[in-house]
Amino acid sequence: MNKKLYIGNLPYSATAEDIRALFEQVGEIADVAVISDRETGRSKGFGFVEMATEDLAQEAIRRFNGYSMNNRPLTVNEARPREERPRRDNGGYGDRNRY
Repeated sequence: MNKKLYIGNLPYSATAEDIRALFEQVGEIADVAVISDRETGRSKGFGFVEMATEDLAQEAIRRFNGYSMNNRPLTVNEARPREERPRRDNGGYGDRNRY
């Protein structure tokens, strides 16, 4: 079963291909995602890697947590489920243009 890992402190220049190349050194990867800002398209400095097995995920954590990528020590750990965030209430007007 696939195991999702959180990858933090990524260089802003890192691409999904860069992350894939690094983590493929450990073994099979199911998916890679670098999270970017919706408005600017710029990386937010974190992402996720889905390893093919629990054992590969644990090896990736052991090997790459603290690994220096472009002089930035990576944070690698098991991804936690996304927390529910309260929705903003815009008084029922959504994102309409303002006067």
